[in-house]
Amino acid sequence: METKKNVETNELLQLVSFKIGEEEFGVDILKVQEINRMMQVTKVPNAPMFVEGVINLRGRVIPVIDLRVKLNMPQVDYGKDTRIVVVELNNKTIGFIVDEVNEVRRIPQSITEPPPPMVAGIDSEYITAIGKLENTLLILLDLDKILDETEAGILETV
Repeated sequence: METKKNVETNELLQLVSFKIGEEEFGVDILKVQEINRMMQVTKVPNAPMFVEGVINLRGRVIPVIDLRVKLNMPQVDYGKDTRIVVVELNNKTIGFIVDEVNEVRRIPQSITEPPPPMVAGIDSEYITAIGKLENTLLILLDLDKILDETEAGILETV
């Protein structure tokens, strides 16, 4: 039994890390399909506030969510480093707008811990863990929980 525990704590997590404001976030690399520069987003009437609109990605129209808005962080103008992280959630392709993508990080699961109830003003329901890096904390997001069932249903109609 002890050996199994040691194997679990030595497991490496592979994450795509990105910034929103001063906070650094990470998502499971297996969820990420691609990362694109900011492009023209077509607004969709009556869409929820967090839905920026839709983009045409090689002939496929996909909804784009402003992660700042979804996470209740202050809105800012998009800059040269703004990116759209394209992910697959529940068999649906969705783009998330982030301030900048940093790198792929490999971190040992042993340096993560469960999140406190409130982290950086973000409800912990979206957060799987907090990674303690040398000089920063990495907030690991659970993309499957970013959208509740109602919101996912709304995206189907966008």
